[in-house]
Amino acid sequence: MRFIQFNDKKVDSFLFMELSDLAKTISKNPELEIELGYKSYFDPIQEKIIISHFWDNRPNSDKRYGLLSDVFLRTIGSMRYTSFKEIDRYLKFCRKSELPSFSKQMFMLFEDFRLEELCIKDRPGTRKSFAKRRRMYRKYYEDQLHVNMVKSVPTDALFNAILILLTAESPLEEIPFIQEKIDLVIPFLRSQIPKVFDAKDTKDIVKICMEVIDVLGDILHEDMLNTYFHLPELDYETLEDGLTIDDLKRKDKLKNNDVLDDVKKGDEDVHEEKFETWHRETSTPTKSFLQFDLEQGSRTNLMGEGAREGEEGDQALGIAQGSSKKSKNNDYSKLEAMEMVQSEKEGSSESEFGKENRFAYPVFKNARKPTDNEVIQYEKNKSIIAPYQKKLKQMIIKTLEHKKNLPRGDLHFGRLNKKLIRIFTDDNPRLFYKKEQPSHQIDAVFSLLVDCSASMFDKMDQTKLGIALFHEALKSVQVPHDVTGFWEDTNDADNTKQPNYMQTVIDFDSSLKRSYGAEIMQLEPEEDNRDGFSIRLQTKKLLQRTEKQKFLLVFSDGEPAAFDYEQNGIIDTHEAVLKARKHGIEVINVFLSNGEIDEGQQTTIQNIYGKYSILVPNIDQLPDVLFPLLKKLLYKSI
Repeated sequence: MRFIQFNDKKVDSFLFMELSDLAKTISKNPELEIELGYKSYFDPIQEKIIISHFWDNRPNSDKRYGLLSDVFLRTIGSMRYTSFKEIDRYLKFCRKSELPSFSKQMFMLFEDFRLEELCIKDRPGTRKSFAKRRRMYRKYYEDQLHVNMVKSVPTDALFNAILILLTAESPLEEIPFIQEKIDLVIPFLRSQIPKVFDAKDTKDIVKICMEVIDVLGDILHEDMLNTYFHLPELDYETLEDGLTIDDLKRKDKLKNNDVLDDVKKGDEDVHEEKFETWHRETSTPTKSFLQFDLEQGSRTNLMGEGAREGEEGDQALGIAQGSSKKSKNNDYSKLEAMEMVQSEKEGSSESEFGKENRFAYPVFKNARKPTDNEVIQYEKNKSIIAPYQKKLKQMIIKTLEHKKNLPRGDLHFGRLNKKLIRIFTDDNPRLFYKKEQPSHQIDAVFSLLVDCSASMFDKMDQTKLGIALFHEALKSVQVPHDVTGFWEDTNDADNTKQPNYMQTVIDFDSSLKRSYGAEIMQLEPEEDNRDGFSIRLQTKKLLQRTEKQKFLLVFSDGEPAAFDYEQNGIIDTHEAVLKARKHGIEVINVFLSNGEIDEGQQTTIQNIYGKYSILVPNIDQLPDVLFPLLKKLLYKSI
């Protein structure tokens, strides 16, 4: 398991979640995502904001203001006031330019400064963040200017000088000597700078940039070496008129649009073999053909008639994603093989398991019969935890007996009795009673989730000892529970599927049986861990239980880490915990470590689970830590 990192730098997960919530709130778009990237920009096609790691390695206050300014700039500025049609037009100009990198970076620089003024005008509260941003930018680019001059990188030095002129508080700002030809255009650049602040829209910025590039194209002989700003080259044309049904079916247009005269005659052969996706163009259809989307080729009427009525559960982009589902309305199971398309797996719905887990799916693994060695090892663990288990059982039994024997009538408080004559006959009348309790048993259920990631290799033995304590103690007081290990298969995980194994070694039905327990020893360190997905699965299982008190304990040794999950894994896990708690399930984390727990780890775990987290710096102390926790939870359920 690994911590969220970018270029080997730890990220403040709580701040990241705060920025994500801020971006969604300002944009009023709950689907908007934020990611850490090399440079800041807005991706309108994927509805994603990239915030820059430029602010790393700075004091916490400066870092916070820098990241906030990125979010403000993109949500208030880029999303509302940038014309992506003009960007598309400008990118075509850049591709023909001899200074493409300089052209694109200068546009982003000018556009960002224009947007800053609009952000401050719309939301004056952002003024402080942008003031800090400009101060840090100016200091950084002053240093970069000197570095580039020493290294004899004139184009980069000129770009640094332009930013210094943009942030200058005086029109007499001096720029050091770079090159003789470059110094001749400085007066021209000084005259263009004010136009940036007077620009009304993106079109005006494009016009300014083109004028500058036309002049600098004859002076600068080399493009920029460094990247300070990033203008992404996206398919902006799709934003002009919006997506159509045809766009959903086909990404690229056909290179030819002719139609063949030959038609399907009904005697074509059908093959169930799998073919590679490459193809050769044919001028006439043969008796055997493949049916799939083509980038190039002629249209025919050779289409299957096996259409079916759509259903609520169907995916809108099923054709593009290669996923389909058998209809419940009509039985098409006997169609020819050519017309049958069914996915190998059916991914979890985004609404149920979160958008970060839309390609994750569970693989349930049952417990096998324990080996002789596992039985022997479990008996050793039972002997170690026996004192804790017996002590806890005695305390719970005594508490239950005490509650059972408590007087229910003639009390000084409670419900008022109908026999009120004692007010006049007794000096100290007892006029109240308590309603009879329907049961004197513990009305609770426990679910124990065990992180089986590879990093648990040095903690798994002691973890199984702690799990054994829970199992034996809960079994002795007749409280149903289950124990499930979870991990993600790293080798099989990719962009479209992420198998997550859920190995239930003790289930609810067998948890109270005398012979069960040694199955816990089957838990072993495996691969990655997708905590949010596993918590959601266990939440769904617990909600089917009828017990009044429901507890979900997550045993882990770090942050979530799985395929395409590191950056947003903390947020997704936090959301899964909140969702479980909204349903009345108490989620508690037991954080396992084999050494001192640093402040960053503590903060991250608290960001996910809040105050309901127990930190165990020495794994050997796990039984001593779990005993008071179990005692407290059971007392709460009585």
